[in-house]
Amino acid sequence: MAQQKIIIYQIFTRLFGNRTNVCKQNGTIAENGCGKMNFFSDEVLQQIRAKGITHVWYTGIIRHASMTDYSSFGIPRQHPAVVKGRAGSPYAITDYYDVDPDLAEDVNKRSAEFDALVERTHKANMKVIIDFVPNHVARQYHSVVKPEGIVDLGATDNQSMGFSSDNNFYYNVGQQFSPSIDLYAGESEPYTEYPAKATGNDHFDAYPGKNDWYETVKLNYGVDYCDAGGRSEHFSPVPNTWQKMLDILLFWAARGVDGFRCDMAEMVPTAFWSWAIAKVKTINPGILFIAEVYNPMDYRHYVAAGFDYLYDKVGMYDTMRSIICDGCPTSKITTAWQWVDDINEHMLYFLENHDEQRIASNYFAGDAFRAYPALVANVLMRKNPFMVYAGQEYGERGMDEEGFSGCDGRTTIFDYWTVPSLYRAFVSKESTDEERELSRLYSEVLNIANAEKAVSEGDFFDLMYVNEHIAERQYAFLRKANNELLFVVANFDGAKASLTVNIPDHAFTFLHIPRKDVVATDLLSGTNVAVHFGSTTSVNVDVDAYKCVILKMQLSMETEEIFNAHNKEEYPPAHTAEHLLNQTMVRMFGCARSSNAHIERKKSKISFILDHKPSRKEEKEIEVRMNELIEEDLPVKYEVVDRNHIPDDISIDRLPEDASENLRIVRIGDYDACPCIGKHVRSTSQIGKFVMLGTNWDEMKHSFRIRFKII
Repeated sequence: MAQQKIIIYQIFTRLFGNRTNVCKQNGTIAENGCGKMNFFSDEVLQQIRAKGITHVWYTGIIRHASMTDYSSFGIPRQHPAVVKGRAGSPYAITDYYDVDPDLAEDVNKRSAEFDALVERTHKANMKVIIDFVPNHVARQYHSVVKPEGIVDLGATDNQSMGFSSDNNFYYNVGQQFSPSIDLYAGESEPYTEYPAKATGNDHFDAYPGKNDWYETVKLNYGVDYCDAGGRSEHFSPVPNTWQKMLDILLFWAARGVDGFRCDMAEMVPTAFWSWAIAKVKTINPGILFIAEVYNPMDYRHYVAAGFDYLYDKVGMYDTMRSIICDGCPTSKITTAWQWVDDINEHMLYFLENHDEQRIASNYFAGDAFRAYPALVANVLMRKNPFMVYAGQEYGERGMDEEGFSGCDGRTTIFDYWTVPSLYRAFVSKESTDEERELSRLYSEVLNIANAEKAVSEGDFFDLMYVNEHIAERQYAFLRKANNELLFVVANFDGAKASLTVNIPDHAFTFLHIPRKDVVATDLLSGTNVAVHFGSTTSVNVDVDAYKCVILKMQLSMETEEIFNAHNKEEYPPAHTAEHLLNQTMVRMFGCARSSNAHIERKKSKISFILDHKPSRKEEKEIEVRMNELIEEDLPVKYEVVDRNHIPDDISIDRLPEDASENLRIVRIGDYDACPCIGKHVRSTSQIGKFVMLGTNWDEMKHSFRIRFKII
């Protein structure tokens, strides 16, 4: 089965399907209404799938603090002093095992309604992601539907200890909770808490301010933040909170959830994530974990801990926003992806989410169409996933003053409200012409990402280093898989651009592009364009203001052209070492040869699919064995055979379908033999010394990447 480009659609469930269009500031649920899980019918879900969506993140599913009184249904009432907004924040969880009653048509059947939503979403060929909020809970957390045998958070805490690895919370012993807020909030009795628990945003005293996460309580994972000797970790034996949070993850995974977006994952120790994710994936290997992280220096720690994807906020998002709003040069896109290139497949790109301002708001671009080039670039440039926030594709402005949220360019997460563009698109069916056009553009690009193998599986080549003349307002790159090549130019400028985009020799080498003239089709306009790779190394294109060109080319890879044009001979020592390393890995680990290698003069990368993560001893053994083979001075020889006379020891499983009748076999002594058209050294002693620069392990894919250089 072909690899699929992941496109996540974030839905703020409470708002999406709200059929009530009253929008009274600070309105109650009775006044303003609320979206329901049942709104997502087969028809609505098919509409979403038709946009090119593969995964739906239903935000706010788990029961959280709210001012709405559901005590008649056995649900504890929350004191309004520790609830933000009438609807409350979906990140102030009151019961990890319950479904938010606001979202149910029948409160008593809220759990069954969620199960039905999961089933319908799967039926529509999409997967389900929900929030996992591991760092903090609501002040009045209490589970009323926890499974038998589960002990509630904090139920067995020793509140006379500020910190204990057996406690679920941190305590300010002998202190009353005294934040700088109104503790009455209209009630006859104030909210009281003694001893005061630490606040969710790592506020370890009894006096949080109104800008703190005062409505939440920090969970204790065995880290003593107030140790006299500095922060200390107490992870053995396993802290009580670890097991309770693992139970919660397993509970929702068993309900059919396909992934978790982990709120503020970087505020929870990576040791917990390594432990918990491994245990969940042992039972459900395909489940996804997405981390909300903001410190780029810690990204690789969270990948190593088992996360499949990380927010690329302080990188690609900030860069794209700066290009759109501030005139930052488009060459900075190159800097953004290069910063995390070794973990790029783990980065989640986005232009909106519930924390960020809407593109069309007065605080961002003011016009959603201005971000269209950023959409095309982010969706098509790499294999990693992309996320759309519901309403983004209609140009939702987020300029309402809903209540607690205020007018800040964001769609509220605290209030009962209706999102105007979504109401017009899914309820009244009265979208404006501009909304329909923007939605069409989004669907077009997202479906291209779904359909084109060059996007989901192909190699990426950034063209900006040889195109400084467009590095202010345009961005150009190539994607290629097998014989299909995509040439993409995004114009971030408000004026039409007539461009000559250079294609460097290295692109022809790296992507194995034949030097020949081809006819390309613009996937957006349907027009045909002649591309003269046979006589030039540039492409001429006209790109309208805030628009893009996506040229698709079918390349014929005939034998003579490959032999004459293929430039893997650029650095024969590294290419010969690639052959040796492939065979060494096959013999040591019983794996297949690599299908993902980037071999270059300065440093090279190559990946293998293994049944386990190699130990440090095994990694060292790879390097030792490689240098032993080099020192043996094995001869490197060639032979050309036709398809009817392929030697028994040669596999042609990975040859492209249109490979030539004659094949060139490269033999390195009696150690390795495989079809190859590149240039090699005459014997292995000419390689030099093989040095491993580092490795990366992708637990989900069992992919082991080796970085090496030849000295």
